[in-house]
Amino acid sequence: MCGICGIFYPDARQSVQRDALIGMNHEIVHRGPDDEGFFVERNVGLAMRRLSIIDVQTGQQPITNEDESLWIVYNGEIYNHRELRVRLEASGHRYRTQSDTESIIHLYDEYGRDCVNHLRGMFAFAIWDRRSRRLLVARDRLGIKPLYYRYDGGVFLFGSEIKAILAHPGVKTKFNAGVLAEYLAFGYVAGQETMFAGIQKLLPGHTLELDETGELKTQQYWDLSIDVDTDAQPRSHYVQN
Repeated sequence: MCGICGIFYPDARQSVQRDALIGMNHEIVHRGPDDEGFFVERNVGLAMRRLSIIDVQTGQQPITNEDESLWIVYNGEIYNHRELRVRLEASGHRYRTQSDTESIIHLYDEYGRDCVNHLRGMFAFAIWDRRSRRLLVARDRLGIKPLYYRYDGGVFLFGSEIKAILAHPGVKTKFNAGVLAEYLAFGYVAGQETMFAGIQKLLPGHTLELDETGELKTQQYWDLSIDVDTDAQPRSHYVQN
């Protein structure tokens, strides 16, 4: 288990305060006791806590691509990363580590947002694209790895746990009364809202993009296919069988 968090100001004149990012990352230290890492550049900051499993020696994050135009923080496990590596190296990508994290960054270099369609595993990650000045956040198909975010039009915050977002000095804790009835009835909140006003879940099988125009876009890239039973029988048939 690892943990990620970050800050992005769409207004390029704003600057991420490293102390604020450190405070957010400190709230998820239990998710990754082995290591921590930071990337801070003007209006964007990425951070992570690492539980070292794959490539213990050289898999520190954030990880970048060959020309340092892309940076990633990631939580999860990519089951097909070895096959992806063979394919990506054949396409000319040069690896610096043995980590599955690096395969994601090279896939993004090849396919952009559609990189998620090539991944088999459980994951939540954020990629900062210096070239397009765009942040991409993604979550695995079944939502095994958590990812929460808050966006008020001025600053975008994300984290593996809500407590990381609440640690940002600009966030005031407020109860979301609108989901109380659902929670009391079912014991959980099914949609993208949470018990905290203004903080949402990135839904399973979704990506989120935000650039310096300030326009946030979410897109579903996968859903479970369910065959519809078109050969319905009368009630008596099911009672008898």
